[in-house]
Amino acid sequence: MIGAQIAALGLVAATALAVVLVRDVVRQAMLYGIYGLSLVVLFVVFQAPDVALSELVVATVAFPLVILATLARVRGRERDE
Repeated sequence: MIGAQIAALGLVAATALAVVLVRDVVRQAMLYGIYGLSLVVLFVVFQAPDVALSELVVATVAFPLVILATLARVRGRERDE
């Protein structure tokens, strides 16, 4: 079990670093969804399924969709001006 926990922590660290290093906002929002999915794996490995379900909905689906919708709206306004 310790090996799975270490692997999950490494996955979270790698995806967090990828989110920070990417400069394009759209790619960053997509990577944030993958980061949220890696957090779900981490919470399941650490036996916290209720937190994993909340993280699955918020970080993997809701937050990236809100960011992408906001970017589309802002870019649409920029084109109109």
